[in-house]
This record gives sequence, C-alpha cells and structure tokens, in this order.
Amino acid sequence: MSRNQDTFFSDIKPPPIFDELGDRIKDYILKPESLAIHKWERSQTNWNRSINLDSLFETDDLVVDTTLEVVYDPLTGEISGLQEVSVPVEEDEDGLSMSRAPLPPSQATRGSTMQDPFLPAGFEEELQKMLDEATKTGDMLIDLDNDEPGKFLGEDLITIAPGASESVLFAEDGCTLLKDINKDEPLELQKEVLEPININVEEMIDSNTHLAGLWQDDNEKQEEPKRPKPKKVEIEIEKDDNFLECTVIHQLPEIPVLNITSSAIKMGVTSTEWAEMIDVSKPVPEFHEKITEMAHKYPFELDTFQKQAILKLVEGHHVFVAAHTSAGKTVVAEYAIALSRRNCTRAIYTSPIKALSNQKYNDFNKTFGEVGLLTGDLQINATASCLVMTTEILRSMLYCGSDVTRDLEFVIFDEVHYINNAERGYVWEEVLILLPAHVSIVMLSATVPNTLQFADWVGRTKKRKVYVVSTPKRPVPLCHYLYTGSGGKSKNERFLVIDQEGNFRLRGYNDAVAAKKARENEYKKSFGPKGGKQFGNSKAEQTMWVAFIDHLRSNDKLPVVAFTLSRNRCDQNAENLMSVDLTTAREKSHIRSFFNKCLQRLKAPDRRLPQVIRLQRVLENGIGVHHSGILPLLKEIVEMLFQTGHVKLLFATETFAMGVNMPARTVVFDDITKFDGVQSRSLAPAEYIQMAGRAGRRGLDDTGTVILLCKEGVPDQVTLKGMMLGTPQQLSSQFRLTYAMILSLLRAATVSVEGMMQRSFREFHQLCQADNYRKQLELAEQEYSEKCSTPLSSHLAPLATFYDTATAYIDVLNEIMPILLNQPKVVKEFVPGKVIILSAGPYINQLGVFLIGNGPRQTPYKVLVLNTAKEDSVRYNFDVDDNWYRMLSFSASYDNIGTEESTMDHTILCIAPKNIIAVTKLNLKIDANMVIQDFEQRQIPRFKDAPVGSKCASAVQELSRVSHAVRTGATALDRVSLTQSLAVSTGDILHTLDKMNKLKAELDAQKKSTDIANFKSEFAIVYERKQAERKRDKYKRLLSFESLALYPDYQRRLLVLRELNYIDEHDSVIIKGRVACGMGTNELIISELVFRNVFTDKDPAEIAALLSCFVFQAKTRVDQVLTDKLAAGVAAIQKIDEELCAIESKYMVGQFEGQGERLNFGLVRVVYEWALEKPFAEIVELTDVQEGIIVRCIQQLHELLVDVKDAAVGIGDTMLQAKMMEASTAIKRDIVFAASLYTTPRDTITL
Repeated sequence: MSRNQDTFFSDIKPPPIFDELGDRIKDYILKPESLAIHKWERSQTNWNRSINLDSLFETDDLVVDTTLEVVYDPLTGEISGLQEVSVPVEEDEDGLSMSRAPLPPSQATRGSTMQDPFLPAGFEEELQKMLDEATKTGDMLIDLDNDEPGKFLGEDLITIAPGASESVLFAEDGCTLLKDINKDEPLELQKEVLEPININVEEMIDSNTHLAGLWQDDNEKQEEPKRPKPKKVEIEIEKDDNFLECTVIHQLPEIPVLNITSSAIKMGVTSTEWAEMIDVSKPVPEFHEKITEMAHKYPFELDTFQKQAILKLVEGHHVFVAAHTSAGKTVVAEYAIALSRRNCTRAIYTSPIKALSNQKYNDFNKTFGEVGLLTGDLQINATASCLVMTTEILRSMLYCGSDVTRDLEFVIFDEVHYINNAERGYVWEEVLILLPAHVSIVMLSATVPNTLQFADWVGRTKKRKVYVVSTPKRPVPLCHYLYTGSGGKSKNERFLVIDQEGNFRLRGYNDAVAAKKARENEYKKSFGPKGGKQFGNSKAEQTMWVAFIDHLRSNDKLPVVAFTLSRNRCDQNAENLMSVDLTTAREKSHIRSFFNKCLQRLKAPDRRLPQVIRLQRVLENGIGVHHSGILPLLKEIVEMLFQTGHVKLLFATETFAMGVNMPARTVVFDDITKFDGVQSRSLAPAEYIQMAGRAGRRGLDDTGTVILLCKEGVPDQVTLKGMMLGTPQQLSSQFRLTYAMILSLLRAATVSVEGMMQRSFREFHQLCQADNYRKQLELAEQEYSEKCSTPLSSHLAPLATFYDTATAYIDVLNEIMPILLNQPKVVKEFVPGKVIILSAGPYINQLGVFLIGNGPRQTPYKVLVLNTAKEDSVRYNFDVDDNWYRMLSFSASYDNIGTEESTMDHTILCIAPKNIIAVTKLNLKIDANMVIQDFEQRQIPRFKDAPVGSKCASAVQELSRVSHAVRTGATALDRVSLTQSLAVSTGDILHTLDKMNKLKAELDAQKKSTDIANFKSEFAIVYERKQAERKRDKYKRLLSFESLALYPDYQRRLLVLRELNYIDEHDSVIIKGRVACGMGTNELIISELVFRNVFTDKDPAEIAALLSCFVFQAKTRVDQVLTDKLAAGVAAIQKIDEELCAIESKYMVGQFEGQGERLNFGLVRVVYEWALEKPFAEIVELTDVQEGIIVRCIQQLHELLVDVKDAAVGIGDTMLQAKMMEASTAIKRDIVFAASLYTTPRDTITL
C-alpha cells in the first residue's frame, strides 16, 4: 500500500466500543479505592502554625471539648469538608447502659478489658445508686413512671441509623411507628394519639351481613351461615360498698382460655416465689393453637415436657429443663436458637468443655446453617445469630462489655449440673449473675434433687420467674446386670440385679455372689490357695474380655461402650483384643478410607506416630479408644465412626459421657472405683447415672443394658444399691473469689464485689431470709428504742464494759473450744470418770464427771453433776438463758469452784464444748454405763421413787467429796494444758488464741467491778439493754455484707492486692491490676513476671517453655534436662511464687479445697523443643506424658501467650509483645493445631 494511502487510513479511527456494564459494576463493587470518596488529596487541609517555644511552658486549664469530623455528601458519599463537634464529657466505655456507643468491630465480639460490663439484672441497689448520681449531676431526668418513647430511664437510646437524619421510634407494642407524632406536643397528648381503638368485630359482622353475598353469582346457591347465638353477659351492679361482690358475672361467654401453667387449674404444682415446677404429666392439647407457626419444625411429635418448655420460651420466661439422658433436652435449645433467628436477635450456647463446643457447632450448623464458634484459639463466623462457646469465654465477654450482649435474647447453659465442679463451677454462678435483664436463660441439666431450689435462686437473683420442666422417667428404661464370667463355660454368667422398673432383684444378686464364689473355688483348685488374684495378669483379663464380647455379640448387645476409669487400662484392653474382629470386609474398607482421608490434613511424619498407627489397627477391627490422652483429631475420628455404627466396642473414660448424645445398646463398667485426685472411691450415684445413661437408643432399643464386670468380686449390696439407686448429688455452690474477679469488679465500680457475693448460690439461704431479717430488725429497733430511750447511769458503766468484754470472750470460746477439745491428745483424756470443770446453765463453775461422748451432735458430752441449781426468785424482763449464766460465771460472786455443802442430789447433763472450762488430771473409778442406766431408769415416772443404785451412789458420793474439798481449798486440781500439744496449722488459730488470752486478762482486771452489792439486779439492767442492742446489731449485721461467708476472704485478698500495688488505698485499680484483669488464671504471678521483666533476656521459645508450668497439670516421672537459661527461669518463677505465697499466708489467704499445685514444670523441655519447631514425633520421645495431654497443654499455652501479649501491649512493652507473637506463631502448627473435623466444611468429610 502506498504511503499516501497509509496516511489516509491513519486518520480513520475505529468506532468507539463501550465497556461492558457487568465489568463496570464489578469494578465498582470490588475496587472501592477507585471511588472519588477516597481521593484524599482533594480533601486534605493544612493549617500552618508558627513556632512559639514559650507556649510549651503554659498549660490550659480547660479540657479540649471539641474535635474535627469528616462531612460526607449524603448522595454521593464524597468528602465535602470538615466540621467541629463536641466531645462528650464522660467516656462511653465507663457507662453500664445499653445506650453507650458500640465498640470497634475488632472488639465487638470479645469486648475489651477497658470496657465496663453492662448492668446485670437484679442489681437494684446499684441501679438506684447510678440513677441518684445521674439525677444529682443533671445528666439524666429520671422518670420511672412516665418514660418517653425512645428513652430508657431518661437516657436517649440509639435510634438514628448511620447516615440517616431521623430516628425510628416504636410504641410500647413494638409495632406502631411513631414517625408522625409531633415531639413538641406534651406526652399526655402523645399518649392519647397512641390510645388503641377498641373494635367490636362481632358487631361489625352483624351490621354488614347484608353484604355477604354481594360478589356471588346469581346462579350459585346461597347458604346462610349458621352462627351460634352469642351468650349474654349480665353484670349486676348493686349499691354496695363491696365492689368485688356486686360485680358478679352470671353467665360466662364461651371463649377458649389457655391456662397451661395456671396454679388455679393445675393441681399439685410445686412452686416458690421465683420458681415454678410445671406438671408434665398432663398433655398440652392447646400447644398448636397457642403457637400457630413454629419457629423450627420437627419431623416428630414433641414430648409433653418439650412442649411445656417451648411455651415458656415463647412467653419470654427463664426455663430450667432437668431431664434424663436421651430424653431430648436439645430440642428446647434448638427452639430457643430458632426463636432468636426469627426475632432477628442472637443466642449463645455454652458448654462445659471445648470438645463439646466443637460437636455442638457441627450439629447446629447442620440444622441452622449460620452458627458461629468461639474458642480460646479459634473464631468462626463471630457475627452469626447463634454463637457456641465455653462458659469461661462467655464470662470474659460479659466482664469486657461485649456488644453481642446488646442483641442477645437467649443464653443456653448445657450440662448446668457442672456447677458442682469444684475447680470450675464458680464460673457458671458468675455468668448467671452477670447476665443483663433482657436475656432469657435456658438451663439444661441431668435430673438433680434440688432443681426447684436452684431455679428459685436464679429467679430471685434475676428478679424474674423460672419455670422448671422435668421428665418423670427415662424414654428407654435400663436393666442393670452383674457379670461374673471368666471365659469358657462361664461366659454367659450375667445376672439381673435391677429391672426396668427400678426394682432391686435380690435373687439375681445372690446368684451372682454364688457364681463368683464358684469361680474363685475353681481357680484355687487349679492354682492353689496362694495362686494370687484371678485377674492379676493380662492373659486372664484378655480371656475374660474375649469371652464377654462373644457373649454380647451372640445376644445382640452391640454396640457397647466400656467405661474404663483409667487411660492406661483403656489402651491395654484395646491392645489385648487385637485378635477380636467385629467388622466385615466392607466396614474395614470404609474405616480405612475414612481414617486416611481425615489424616490428609497432617504432615507425613505426624501420620506415622505410634498412637496413630495403633489406633488405626484396632479401629479396623471395630474397636475404639477414647480418653484425654488420645490426640484430639483421633478422638473425633473415633466419635464419628461410633456414631455411624462402625465402632462396635469403645473403651472410654468418664469424659465420653459428658454432653453429646452418643448412645449405645449396652454400657459396661470395667470397674466402679475411681481416683478423684485425693483418694480411690466408689462411683457416686450422679457419676454412675451419667455413664449408665448412654445405654439405650431411643427408637432402636426397648431397653438399655448396663453390665458391671465383677472381676475381683461382687460389690457388697449396700454399695451397689447406693450407687445404682442412690439420689444424685444436689446442685451446690462452688462460688469462690479470685483476684481476677475482684479486680474486674473493682474496675467497674458500679457492680460491687459484695453485690456479686451476696447474689451467689452460696448465700441463697441469706437471700431468702432477707425479708424476714428486715421485719425482725424493725421489731428489734422498736425494742431497743423502748428499753434504751434513757442514758445508762454512770455507776453502771463499768458493768457495761464488763458485759462487752464477757461477750467477746464467750464468742472466742465458742470458736476455739471445739478445736482444742478435738486434739488427739486431749481426746485421749476423755475417759469415763474424768473430772472436768464446767459452766452450763445454772450449774456455774461446778465439777462434773465425764461419762460418755456419744450425745447429740451439738452437746456430745454426757457428764454427772451435783444438782446444786437453785431457782432464782427474781423475775427479769428478759429470757434467762445460757449466756446470762456464763457471764455470771466470770464475776466475783462466782469465783469459787465446787460446792460448799455435800449433797447426794445429782443429775446428768449433755453439754457442748463451749461449756467446758477445764479438763483436770483427776480420774474417778466409776462404771459409766451403770450410772447412765440407773439415772435414765429413774426418769421413768413409775421408777422415779426408786432408790439410787450402788454404782451411781458411789460415783455421786465421790464427786461430792471432791467438790467440797476443792471449794474449801483442801484439794487442788491439776489441769490438762489444752494448748500445749496444739498443732498450729493456720494463722487463724494463733490469732484466736492470742485474742482469748487478751480477753481473759481484761476480764480478770474488770472482775473487781462486779464485786458490789446487789450485783445480779444491777447487772440485769445492763444485760437487758445490751441484749436489746445486740439483737438489733445482729439483724443489722445479717443484712449487711459482713454476714457474707466470703466477706473475710474478700477483705484479706484486698490487703494482698494493696501490698502488691494492684489497687491503691481507695481500692481503685491501677496499671498492674488492669493487666491482671486480662489473665484467665494465675493472674498475680503472671502479672508479676511481666512487671519484673523476667522474660526480658529470654527468647520466644524459652518464654513459651517457662509459661507451660501454668497450664500443665498431669504427672510425669521423666527427669528433664534443662538449659542454663531455662533452669534460671524456673528458679525465678519459683522464687516469685514463694513470695506471693508468703504474702498470702501473711494475710491468711488460703487456696480453695481441691486446688492442685500452681506450678508444674514437667513439660518445660518438651514445649521448648516444640517451640524450636522440632517434629511432634521427636518431642513425644522426651516424656512419658500421652500425646493428647501434650496437645491440650500446648493449646492452652497458646491462649496464655495471647494474654501475655495483650498485657505487653497494655504496658507499652513492644519487645515483649513481639516475642509473644513469635512464640505464639512457633507453637501454633502441625498436628497440635490441626483443624477439628467438626469445624471443617461438611463436604470435605464424608462418613
């Protein structure tokens, strides 16, 4: 082509092609940074400032109360400028109100340690205090009676959405929109506008019946509907003052009324002021009429207890479901979740253990599709309407003011009977107390005896009634057997001891005893009387198990869960049964395929771990193992294979019975003895029922089979009945104070520690008696004003002082004497005939002869005394009690011991330890049994005039002689020292003894003030006034925080925190205290490690290894080889722990009962090597601790490292923060943090 042609065509451009609309929309959505709103250079403004160095020395007294905010164009969203806005004087995070500003999105779920908790329900005093302060400062105009729409207690609620200019307000019905109401009008006029219009629908229908066929075709046959005539309601109003009697409805209209739980209709309903037990024996025919549209539909007909619970959930009440295992408690939880989804609110499901949280997350995710999971190291879908977590995480969220609480409608507590756990039970109480008023509580529990009492505590605490729903019996009854076989011909020896009706079969028990005896005799014939135990070797155990499994298979009793209360025995039993094959070739193929598919997420070396290989081998035979020593991933594989029926025999420990419904046809107990950390004991009824309840699959089995293996012998009948038929343990309080709780509540000053203690289940009795105490206080105040209206005469002042000292001394004696008299050496002194000095009632400073110590619990000592009591002719204005006589015994008038005159008149008293003044070294030769028998016989009316027996007369005569001799000074009695052999274990006893000696010296000094004429009549005046005053003070104290059981412990812990500088002298939390608030456990020692820079010279791996001592709890017998820096770190931690223990001992702060060692360095080297990125197979070789426990320790260690990292951020230590992040990253890898099968998308795991 020529050059001219090229020039010509170069001027011609191709036609314009517009961009695809889809691409433009895609870029608009996916590339927001290209929008004009983000062109910051167009919106940046700069003000030049002149340098003035002198201004640095000047301060402005006024706080800056304004700030700059960006102004956006309401249509395009572009930045149009800046505006100056006011800053609120009070920060939002300091308020307890729901109207405070939300947290940033990154903190909205978990909350922040800088945020206060929302005001819990039931804290009326704290709420009133907050309202009073707000009213004084003018921040709120409180009007409880006439609260305006859009306000709560005078506060403006957040009703304006971001970007909107108008608020959205609703009327009290929650439906009527108030957008057209003029806010300038008075509230009364607004209420008139909102007044509902009553429409008589029946009258409208009657007046418009002529329009019924208006749109009907002419050729259609018109049928007039037949309606029943309305019943007439006649109300007669007579001229009578009694309105209730004159307004009599003579004929009621036929209107269906749903009174499902009305106490007037339901008979036999047990209820209290704040709790009500619903009668589930009566059907609920109106269920579908009251709930026309179910929030969640079930493919089966609900049981009565489920319907009753759902009705109460819909009505907005708290519900406590205490049902048998496999009864269907989860249905109630599912419906609460469905209700929250329908109401566009949120629900939280809490479980006692992390593994159960994962399982529940999987179950609910299949049911609802949108579920979140929060654990210490994992957060999945935190914005979901339903969140699954452990109770500890919910507690942390409540303390940190999580914004999830705002939209929260239901909190479901699964396995709430876990509140009995000594180590963690207090967490449940904390959470129940901290929940706000708008949250409905759903509690799920096994059957316990005191459900109503616990529900009443929850209702009384939250000021809202709780409805209790219980099941009368199991859906699948259980039959309990004893198995005495040992293989061979005896393999079918199974005897029924408790039938499905719960009756104990004595014949079956006797047959089992006889059969076991026969087995033992056969064994002795074969091996001789010294042949050892029958099951003392693994071969005999293996033979027994093989025969027993064959017996179960032939009787169609598989699948079976064999509860073996020892991890090692679980593994050993599975290994011994390698020759037993319970699966088909097809099942083996499926197990192998599923097992290998689940292991694909692990690295190749981790797939070759010995535990993995062993478990795969036994699983292919249909045998599984489940305990805490198994790797978490392997445990989940076993659980899933068991649910699908591929595992026929499962050896498990007690933890398998907790939570998820994984029933079997048969449950077997390898043993009924367990070690609870302190001693070996038989299973408690609650423990036995929890495990035995896994037997019997609803819809598959008519009865569940529970078999107890009698390897070493048949348990005695009492033990067996108590375990199988005994009453489960009652729900009891394990509430205790922790430093983290105290600091968290002191930080949020409105919710007091005393208020938390007062509302605990431990103080339930005091809580119930509060109203009665107030009434008694009013009476005591009235009595005090009557008796003490005039001042006490000056000459009686010394007697008033004497009364105060005597009262304090008596209180100390009441406390210390039971301790002193229960010492082993002192107990040996109490032999029949021992002469003691006592003061009991009118028998003041008398000698007595000890007879026996088996009296009533409060007054165990039976003593023979001379009947020297004389009736006082003076009538006093108060009740003459033991306290009056004991005070007289300290006076000069009763300074002598014994009797002035000899007498044979005698009596036998039952006295308490407080009545014993001294124990002498004198013993009289008497026959105690004959003396008691003779005296008791003469108390019978027909023998009252019988002569005194010779044995008794001789004892009385000898006592009379000694008593008279002591009184005249002819004989001196040596006394046994009660404190010399005292083994002082706590500072409390030493303090009490010092106090006793000091008060005794004061009494002796004041005794001369009692040596006056008419002492008794003069002292009676003082006694009467003081008793009235003491009675008043008693009820004041009972209504005060000082009466709380844990109040002394609280005061002592405050002293510890002050000395360690966690709080100041005003109990305000300072920087160390704020750091300690963020620690889950061991808050003091970990905070001290941070502030004392113990980790400054350590690398991340060493820090992780040292911190493992706070999370490792198992025992190990392997001696570790530590590096020099690790050994120095261990020594530093131990030194700080000793210092803290010394300070706690100084203020008498003790550990709670059952608490283990605070420090356990048994896994330091293992964690150190793991943090250095050594393979898991190598670190396992360094210790005898099982793999699952190592994994659990490292997982908990990761949570602790995150807490320490947050502490480093709080104090500004960037170096420590970086080390904690590096350590956390180093340990969070491979098999230790392999994703749970339950949290994996369901399409990746196929069973």
